[in-house]
Amino acid sequence: MGLSPVVIAVDGGGTKTDVVALRPDGELVGRVRGGGSNPQVIGLANSVALLDDLVHHAAGEAPVTAAGLYLSGLDLPRELSAMNAAIVGRPWATDAVIDNDLFALLRTGTAEPNAVAVICGTGINAVGVRADGAKVRFPALGHISGDWGGGSGLGSEVLWHVARANDGRGPQTALTEVVLSRLKVASVDALIEQLHFGERDYEELNTLAPEVFALGDHDEIAAALVERQAAEIVAMAVSCLRRLDLLGVPVPVVLGGGILAAGYHQLMTGVIAGLAAQAPSAHPVVVRSLPVVGAALLTLSRVTTSTQALAVALDALSEHQ
Repeated sequence: MGLSPVVIAVDGGGTKTDVVALRPDGELVGRVRGGGSNPQVIGLANSVALLDDLVHHAAGEAPVTAAGLYLSGLDLPRELSAMNAAIVGRPWATDAVIDNDLFALLRTGTAEPNAVAVICGTGINAVGVRADGAKVRFPALGHISGDWGGGSGLGSEVLWHVARANDGRGPQTALTEVVLSRLKVASVDALIEQLHFGERDYEELNTLAPEVFALGDHDEIAAALVERQAAEIVAMAVSCLRRLDLLGVPVPVVLGGGILAAGYHQLMTGVIAGLAAQAPSAHPVVVRSLPVVGAALLTLSRVTTSTQALAVALDALSEHQ
């Protein structure tokens, strides 16, 4: 007798990837976490190789009847097409749905047909859906596509302000000492030089984001950065609602990603106030569960109509947060 089939659900971001294997009845039979799988960051071939390894660890020898892969870095149609082509021939990819990780976050927070999700973690992005099937999304390519913030963006902004404080072009900020301490560097000049010559990875700047929120109530520069981050999150949500003609409709705005899930008081106060002012019919839903929960529910619903199976999966995944 062969092994019972499983479905595979994947939530992959810039720093980590979660993969779960479930029976069609919702039983959780495998779970594994690996490094970031964003193809924009590590390359398409490396992303697929990582996914292949994680899927095999989660599923074991069980046949995979359906897979749902929800990854950051899949924002444009050609990126989705490239990933679909790259997984052809993998034994777990015969019935695979691939999309941006925002859809996993969205389903983790709500099952409503009209909804918006904003993620603010390493980067920032948003998506909106409407009951008639309409969707809106963003290129999410950083500065060139109008994005601002997330861990990487905040880290760069911190260094920009610290550099200007260091040479007198800008006001002094408590962020200077935080940067030197966190990155264990003797001076701002030394840090800039090390980054310039490739002796440090720019990704180290991502670790500075929590310090911004910690100083938000005490430092003018940090407070301004927190205020702008809140405004950017609201702007993305309102843009989705406007483009879907849902501004006057009661709609959940799902908020997730490491920065939003952390619940920083000043940030969340700004986001909630901004939504209340610009989209008063919307209601924020902060997601602290792992988005692989939503990936699992989306994938499982393709192979079963059983609400019991979805409930079993939800309970199992909630126990293993």
